[in-house]
Amino acid sequence: MPELPEVEVTRRRIAPLLLGRRIREVETTRDSYLFLTRPNRLRSRLTGRSVVALLRRGKYLICVLDEGSRLVIHLGMTGQFFSGAATSPRLLSVTARASLSPAEQIDFQPDSHTHLRLAFEDEGPRVFLRDVRKFGKILLLDPGEQHPRLERLGIDALEVNGEHLFRATRKRQLVIKNLLLQQSVITGVGNIYADEALFCAGLRPTRRAGRVSRAECGVLADAIRAILERSIEMGGSSIRDFVAPDGSDGSYQDERRVYARAGQACDVCGTPIKKIVLGQRGTHYCPVCQR
Repeated sequence: MPELPEVEVTRRRIAPLLLGRRIREVETTRDSYLFLTRPNRLRSRLTGRSVVALLRRGKYLICVLDEGSRLVIHLGMTGQFFSGAATSPRLLSVTARASLSPAEQIDFQPDSHTHLRLAFEDEGPRVFLRDVRKFGKILLLDPGEQHPRLERLGIDALEVNGEHLFRATRKRQLVIKNLLLQQSVITGVGNIYADEALFCAGLRPTRRAGRVSRAECGVLADAIRAILERSIEMGGSSIRDFVAPDGSDGSYQDERRVYARAGQACDVCGTPIKKIVLGQRGTHYCPVCQR
């Protein structure tokens, strides 16, 4: 978390708060492993600039600035990119939620986890980037500069097709679930949507990738795109930390069929959903519907 749908929802809803607005002031927390570009350089380079385009590549947001540089943001596991006017208990720490009344939980004030704060010349809402665990990344690229983090990404998951997936699986001994999580093969799919797509395609996550047929790859590619598009339509999944830039929750989690449903009945055959660990990731599937 967040995966492609949550990042795409963020892109679409944060865009009106970024595009065309000139940055008046940049505040950061102190240097840490979250900053691939040093905070002092970010502050000096972003001040006075405006965002002219907001793109997404897999799980990365790319803010194109008016002089051609690019601010690259990865939300990691707990990253939140949102309006300073947003209200949501998910924007507060667990400690704060426990100590405040429901009425008090509505008002968010920047805290020590709010690592990037942008104020604008028009005096409108500020924009905050908050990441409690700091597994996200902030990177500023000069005009034309490339970076391995972007160069090594595979095809965007919304564009994957059966033939691409079939070529990627040939002679591969790793299991199909783990292949879907390799961002150099398909970028944007994470744990939640890999489990859901494999269920919809009827493929067991432990199947060796090289043993998935061309026809099955076509079905799986279709399932990946359909599930991601449906999640975007539903505002993403707000299972733990994800909140949209306006403070609203996603609702795709209400439609998940296997992920985090261990022991519950499969909605197709009634068999209890099983949970195993693959590549240190909890993996959920139906032992009857998926083969």
